[in-house]
Amino acid sequence: MLLNLLGLSAKRILLRVVALLLLSLLSACSQQIERQTCVPLASEAQYCLSSASAVLTTSPQQDISLSQMVSFTHGQENHELLTQLELNSQQMTLVGLAPLGQALFTLVYDGQTLQSQQSMLLGEQFKAEYLMAIMQLIYWPTEQVNQHLTGGELVTMACDMPLCKQLIDASGTLITITYSDIDPWLAQVNVDIDAADIHMQINPID
Repeated sequence: MLLNLLGLSAKRILLRVVALLLLSLLSACSQQIERQTCVPLASEAQYCLSSASAVLTTSPQQDISLSQMVSFTHGQENHELLTQLELNSQQMTLVGLAPLGQALFTLVYDGQTLQSQQSMLLGEQFKAEYLMAIMQLIYWPTEQVNQHLTGGELVTMACDMPLCKQLIDASGTLITITYSDIDPWLAQVNVDIDAADIHMQINPID
């Protein structure tokens, strides 16, 4: 409700301030975990995180900061969270907040190691690194993704949207990604992982 009453610039500033403030609270009731940088996407396909440097060279901005509302659907379950994605030449940072502002997790990838700090409420089974991997599939150049992908290939496909991609392997389509804008950073993005019955919608908050 509050976000609806604010201007677009104020929304983005507020989200960044809230993320920074709540991260200090997260440290008091969270656990620090060093995560694996390679995640299985299917029985054969595996993606290993890659650095943000190649992404920044294709962007007119020196750094990238993106506030998002992420909606998940799994079967009959629906979940939402706010995310703050920060990219610079040294690292990629992904912060997750519940819609009411509770700090959930923060991930920091420096190109070598992935550090995860997450709320005890999420439990050890919650794997935030999968969300970071999906973010890279969405926003990283296709060629760069494929350099870090084994057992599958990310391809651009013809569709009735400005941009569509599919992650495929020998058995068929694993993940479908559609964009409402040719520029992924400006687009509403839909991600379908059919085998896991998962649908994600990612909306940038200007």
